[in-house]
Amino acid sequence: MDVLIFMLAGAVLALFGVLVWTRRMGFLAQSPEDYSGQGPAFDLKRHLSGPILCEGVIYGPTGRVASRFVADMEGTWDGDSGTLTEHFRYDSGRAQDRFWSLTLGRDGMITAEAPDVVGQGTGVQSGAGVRLSYKIQLPQDAGGHVLDVTDWMYLMENGTIINRSQFRKFGIKVAELVATMRPVVGDEKVMAAE
Repeated sequence: MDVLIFMLAGAVLALFGVLVWTRRMGFLAQSPEDYSGQGPAFDLKRHLSGPILCEGVIYGPTGRVASRFVADMEGTWDGDSGTLTEHFRYDSGRAQDRFWSLTLGRDGMITAEAPDVVGQGTGVQSGAGVRLSYKIQLPQDAGGHVLDVTDWMYLMENGTIINRSQFRKFGIKVAELVATMRPVVGDEKVMAAE
């Protein structure tokens, strides 16, 4: 009985350690203040405007690549309200169209809505970084689950955006997305559609 109690206490302690590490030292521990003062300054109206080419991978819960994609995006703005339309093509042959409605507030605050987002996403821009948090409802053919998402976008000196997103269910990471987003130059958009 003492061995069982010792093992149970060890398991609880290990779980607690993992939770502390995740919250204090992992991806979720980032804060907008970590990027304040760093440049170049991420201006959503400038850097999410016009045609954008996005290329990325989605990792499953085991850390292996589960899917690859290319997307054509288009950002438009009217004052502090913007729309980002997205056309994804996955390596499976599946296509997906999405769109975001973005609203910029004071002090870098952002609100975001999309048809597959439950409620409203919230975010903040600080320095070269943007964080957006929301709940996404997966399509029924993918289980229909609602996942907690944390998106981080980092602006590079050349205008490329690096996007890293983690998807969690009950606090456990079930998927991760890593993508680049860059302004379309010349006929690049046409090439991506082939």
